[in-house]
Amino acid sequence: MTHRQCRGDGSQDAAIHRTQETAVPLRFIAKDPETGSNASPTVWVDEENDDLVFQGWKVNETTTQECLSVGSIPDHETVIRIPARMVSIVREACDVAEQRAELHGADG
Repeated sequence: MTHRQCRGDGSQDAAIHRTQETAVPLRFIAKDPETGSNASPTVWVDEENDDLVFQGWKVNETTTQECLSVGSIPDHETVIRIPARMVSIVREACDVAEQRAELHGADG
């Protein structure tokens, strides 16, 4: 099964992400093809600023400590884990974000 076959019910290509003040359109890329009914991990591209948005597994304390050995994790950030089988999905999200950013750069 490819990640394109795992795009939920297909009824919606973009989701709306609620921030504190505004609604930001998110372009749904795909869910983990082996997620089952848990609906995670998931990848989106923010259609306003072309950022990648990830839903993933919380990391354990050992992984957190390893990450902290390189630098702090600010209170407004978190570390998540995305399975290796999602590399092609993350790559697709990177390609979408890069193409969108190039289009925005051409307009500006």
